[in-house]
Amino acid sequence: MAPETPAQGPTPRYFTWDEVAQRSGREKERWLVIDRKVYNISEFVRRHPGGSRVISHYAGQDATDPFVAFHINKGLVRKYMNSLLIGELSPEQPSFEPTKNKELIHEFRELRATVERMGLMKANPVFFLLYLLHILLLDIAAWLTLWLFGTSLVPFLLCSVLLSIVQAQAGWLQHDFGHLSVFGTSKWNHLVHHFVIGHLKGAPASWWNHLHFQHHAKPNCFRKDPDINMHPFFFALGKVLSVELGKQKKKYMPYNHQHKYFFLIGPPALLPVYFQWYIFYFVIQRKKWVDLAWMITFYIRIFLTYVPLLGLKGFLGLAFMVRFLESNWFVWVSQMNHIPMHIDHDRNMDWVSTQLQATCNVHKSAFNDWFSGHLNFQIEHHLFPTMPRHNYHKVAPLVQSLCAKHGIKYQSKPLFSAFADIVHSLKESGQLWLDAYLHQ
Repeated sequence: MAPETPAQGPTPRYFTWDEVAQRSGREKERWLVIDRKVYNISEFVRRHPGGSRVISHYAGQDATDPFVAFHINKGLVRKYMNSLLIGELSPEQPSFEPTKNKELIHEFRELRATVERMGLMKANPVFFLLYLLHILLLDIAAWLTLWLFGTSLVPFLLCSVLLSIVQAQAGWLQHDFGHLSVFGTSKWNHLVHHFVIGHLKGAPASWWNHLHFQHHAKPNCFRKDPDINMHPFFFALGKVLSVELGKQKKKYMPYNHQHKYFFLIGPPALLPVYFQWYIFYFVIQRKKWVDLAWMITFYIRIFLTYVPLLGLKGFLGLAFMVRFLESNWFVWVSQMNHIPMHIDHDRNMDWVSTQLQATCNVHKSAFNDWFSGHLNFQIEHHLFPTMPRHNYHKVAPLVQSLCAKHGIKYQSKPLFSAFADIVHSLKESGQLWLDAYLHQ
């Protein structure tokens, strides 16, 4: 009898980077690469827990580093990815595209391993518990101010300020849970995220996830980062895009004056005029009923606690004042790290270069850390989005060393200089637009 031939597994399919790049979604089909393995995500994008757009932004590209950065239980996620696997890169193909810095990628991955060994990806529960308690105590203090001292102008304004602090700080705290940086499991992070953003702030977790993860995946990349969607209809952002807009002879606003009207339609208006109403449209249009239920608990709570003291008109005035103050706080802090930085189309650069060209830091101090929710360490946060915020300052020297070795600019500045740079950059890009519009 002839000896039995051992069973052979299926021959793996091999692909080139050119083949992968052609599946970027423009022709409906979407592929991406993780650790040299090629995945077809064309149908999966609609089921992706992080949202369809964030994963689609890496279609046609290597997504190894963002995959590692965004997921806290990578082993579990990989099991679900097996059904999407269609092959791997051919042996002669490099592990990443030629637009990416090979040495920088390898050294950043070594840094990531070092950070994990140091325990910097593990949260201190006491820190976040105390942070939540300080928010709740301020919330109670705001109500007691009116209950004890009446509803005249001074107590009303003091209550407004206290509630604005509550809303801003709850915004920074929900950001921690949204990034899965507090608990070791996604389930608990998501649950408390719903409580903080839904019950304490009256906003939907799904809306925040939909926008914010895209921002982290491709910061300051036009048509991929929703945080710069105000270009071109309200502002001309960045040198490259502003000149491009001018050459195309497009003018939706008088951009050469945008550094002036920013003070009218930017910080004061974003929350009370836009976000406050859009979030309801978002949850109803997408049928996010769990988010809507959490939001309703917020509005029931503040209605029952403040209407008996202020009446309906006074309550509406308080609600508007709080959103107005919070909006100014939020916009200045959230834009100081990004608007003055490089803004462009997606050039498919490596993870470190993508994040560093779009982010800058603000100097560490007890006040700056508290005021910005530790987002003054924006560089470290973008490189390690699931890292607990109390560890940013520990990893910062390691990131600075990596940047210095590879000639990457690591920017850190005083708080008010960062605020001023928003206005300066808007003035500069507005002038670049005008020059291109008139002369190119």
